[in-house]
Amino acid sequence: MQQNLYITIKPNYMKKLFLTLVTLMTFTLMEAQILPIVLGDKHAMLRMEQGRKFVLLPVQETEEIAAIAVLDARNEMVQRLNVKLAIDRVDYWVPYELKGARLMDIEFHGDRRQKGAVGEFVCWKEMKFSDTFDTTNRERFRPLYHHTPLYGWMNDPNGMFYKDGMWHLYYQWNPYGSQWENMTWGHSTTTDFVHWQVQPTAIEADWLGSIFSGSCVTNGDEVVAMYTSAGHHQTQSIAISKDGGYSFQKYAGNPVLTTSDIADFRDPRPFWNEDIKAWSLILAAGQEMRIYSSKDLKDWKYESSFGKEYGNHGGVWECPDLFPITYQPTPNTKETKWVLICNINPGGPFGGSATQYFVGQFDGHKFTCESMPKVTKWLDYGKDHYATVSFYNAPENRHVVLAWMSNWQYANQVPTKQFRSANSIPRDLGLFRSGEETYVSVVPSKEMLSIRGPKVKKPVEACEIVVDIKNQAEIVLSNAKGERVVMTYDGQKQQFKMDRTKSGDVSFSEAFPCETVAPTYGAVKQLRLFIDRCSIEVFDAEGKMAMTNLVFPSEPYNTLKVKGGKATIYEIKVK
Repeated sequence: MQQNLYITIKPNYMKKLFLTLVTLMTFTLMEAQILPIVLGDKHAMLRMEQGRKFVLLPVQETEEIAAIAVLDARNEMVQRLNVKLAIDRVDYWVPYELKGARLMDIEFHGDRRQKGAVGEFVCWKEMKFSDTFDTTNRERFRPLYHHTPLYGWMNDPNGMFYKDGMWHLYYQWNPYGSQWENMTWGHSTTTDFVHWQVQPTAIEADWLGSIFSGSCVTNGDEVVAMYTSAGHHQTQSIAISKDGGYSFQKYAGNPVLTTSDIADFRDPRPFWNEDIKAWSLILAAGQEMRIYSSKDLKDWKYESSFGKEYGNHGGVWECPDLFPITYQPTPNTKETKWVLICNINPGGPFGGSATQYFVGQFDGHKFTCESMPKVTKWLDYGKDHYATVSFYNAPENRHVVLAWMSNWQYANQVPTKQFRSANSIPRDLGLFRSGEETYVSVVPSKEMLSIRGPKVKKPVEACEIVVDIKNQAEIVLSNAKGERVVMTYDGQKQQFKMDRTKSGDVSFSEAFPCETVAPTYGAVKQLRLFIDRCSIEVFDAEGKMAMTNLVFPSEPYNTLKVKGGKATIYEIKVK
């Protein structure tokens, strides 16, 4: 028998209940949507919610930049940001840590006649105040054992040094979007080059400008960072750390080095020079490198310039490095030569950015190249190897370098959103002779052997493949979708090729699908291939050839075919 239950409610109670529900709904809606102060068709202000740690800003990458001035309780501007605030859709969110911020003054760019009224932009509906920011990986192309930023854009490695068993890596970082903008120094540390610890932001922009590339040196108990302040003009500044590089105090006398004769004046690389009992400095100036000296890292004396008519001049010279390498040209002799690293954009052998170098002598005042002016030497013959610089104070007199693993032709468009760009695996540099020339050798750093796992029968998304090859060889990585990367070695031509035209997603840039070709300077007996989710790095085991290329397969390559050689596949341990 069904029983009905009736509840009698008095009319006055119903009225009070209705008003209470309406009030709760109103407050809920007010909390759900942030209401801007609209001041014009391109101008709005936004009050910050006090007591929260972050405001989460929604980003739409195809939009124009919105210029944001952050004001404190005294209406003084504490920071400027450039953020692509979402107009009609959200690609992702980025956090801004409030730290006493009271107001954001926001100026939008672009044609508002096409975008609609400022007050109707989706950013206001999707903006959130929060005490947390979720950094859980949401990208299938995020590498498993290469360094990447936790979120946001990354380009050049900066300020790298080794101290007390720790490798410190700073990097060009945009915390407020996954495309280039808002340059600061991010910071990560590692003991093994695979497991990276994210550290607080090291150096942020100030009124001298954004923080462009630079270097760190250890000076007694201090770590001194020297970097480019990129404002209306590019000048050089320093900051000092007394806690081993985890926090920096900018020098009150900045800038410490300026020029008036050239716009591109950046990327300082200082180092202690025992020969002259002083600090030497090399930095990029247009299409040449300039060399300075100093007793205190603050007052710099111009010494000389290098570069006119030497090497490749297809683009601006950037991110220099200069260091000596001692090697054995014969079993019974030792010799020391200096290597000048010169990154260039554009002008690379296959378009866009790349790393060239020069070998010669440096007397503390002047670098003299031993090759003829028109000789060009490339450190890596892939498409995705740039901004290569070395770690200062590396142990055992090693010369350990990292590169930015991308290319300026398409770095802003690669198919990731939460983050963009990774660094290469660490490489150790040496020297070798071929014919009448001295070349830089490149081998994977010994730390990469420590993560070599068990042998497996098929490629996996994180693996090292060692291939013993004969005079002619073909290596093909592929998956069930028909996507493949074809690598060939021709011993007669002393040439190695990699074809990524059918490697997966190549649609985001016309410059991406390509074949890269490298000389091997003699016979190759063994190749080492490092495979990660979005990259392939190939090395001649003896160091005479390196090639780095990005790939974006729709599923991992799980098939390997080798003709003219024998392959051993090792899984890479990432945990």
